[in-house]
Amino acid sequence: MDMLMPTLLGPPPMNDPLIQAFLKRCPGKNPMDGLNLQLSEAVPDPRIIKCHLPFSLMPPSTLDTSKVVYVARNPKDVIVSFHHHCRVNRAHGFLGTFEEFVQYFVDDDLLYGPYWLHLKEAWEKRSHPNMHIAFFEDLKSDPMGELRKLNVFLNTNLTEKQLEGIAKFTSFNEMKARAIKSGFNEDDLPMFKKDIVKKDGGFFRKGEAGDWKGKLTPALDAKVDQWIQKNLGSVGIPFKYGK
Repeated sequence: MDMLMPTLLGPPPMNDPLIQAFLKRCPGKNPMDGLNLQLSEAVPDPRIIKCHLPFSLMPPSTLDTSKVVYVARNPKDVIVSFHHHCRVNRAHGFLGTFEEFVQYFVDDDLLYGPYWLHLKEAWEKRSHPNMHIAFFEDLKSDPMGELRKLNVFLNTNLTEKQLEGIAKFTSFNEMKARAIKSGFNEDDLPMFKKDIVKKDGGFFRKGEAGDWKGKLTPALDAKVDQWIQKNLGSVGIPFKYGK
């Protein structure tokens, strides 16, 4: 899905980071004609393209023409993280309770869902030589180990020192600090609800594994477990749920 979410509330502001990046890389182009697609086309090969789309919405030749790194996360933390995203982002504008959000999730009624199908489509392709699946929990618990695997998969031949630099550069605290330094002030961006940013955090919230344990009640936890068993029980994805 290639759209400007802020357009749901009207034209995006010129100080929007995505708009600024677009104007710099795509002079003379109209962001309303497909911002992400045009940004991707403007990046010279070899390039990295990130998206949230399932394989069924990608070109059928994707794995035959490029290497894919698929990052999976356990459904319980996905619910907590996505709930915050839908509350803090005005384009989503979710105003219901957490309990209602969990119900929407297990009913497969959320944007980018159903999550189980997203996971299943990727997991079925895990044996393809151009497919690498990484788990968010492993990236948090052993970033160097996961970076070494990526180094082999991508044939980048980076040194241990370079990998250590990447581990630091991509850490949650470093990325959050860079965003603030670059002017990504969530208090000033109209896409975010300031009261929620102040109370619960903004785009950079916690970046932790296992936060669901403080959010899901026993009843909600059981409901999600039933959803996992129903939709993914036979798939065999080795989820990790954090400490």
